[in-house]
Amino acid sequence: MGLFRSSELLGIARETLDFVLEASRDAHPNEYMGFFADTPASDLGLDRRGTVITDVLVVPGTESNPYSATVKEHQIPAGGKTVGSVHSHPNGVLRPSDADLRTFHAGKVHVIVGHPYGRRDWRAFDRDGDRTSLDVIDVELPDDDAFFDFDQADIDAELDDQ
Repeated sequence: MGLFRSSELLGIARETLDFVLEASRDAHPNEYMGFFADTPASDLGLDRRGTVITDVLVVPGTESNPYSATVKEHQIPAGGKTVGSVHSHPNGVLRPSDADLRTFHAGKVHVIVGHPYGRRDWRAFDRDGDRTSLDVIDVELPDDDAFFDFDQADIDAELDDQ
């Protein structure tokens, strides 16, 4: 499985969006950057096919300043279940820059959050940089952290495959 996977994306959990807004405020005046992971809707008690964005992965070593955030791609966990990205624009502009568009090549949805980071200060974009809709869904998030659900046997098996 690659970094990005395929399935119908239904939306983003309200609690996850609130986390993104708070993290963006905390990072201000620097940019905030992360990657989205999703959960099957059925695991969240929804009677629908598809997935919901429930988690944000912040990659170790990400460097940010007021104008950009740079991710060290080699730090992204192998086999991560990432469906898109999120980053903030401290200047409040809610449209992708040329640099943003170069990073949108993978994933289903990319969110830009703008200063002052309120509930209306964000927009979603597809991989081509075109604005898209992303529903905010009220669900109770699972307590477990399936994104990092592996043990030593899984690590050994992956090393044996190399």
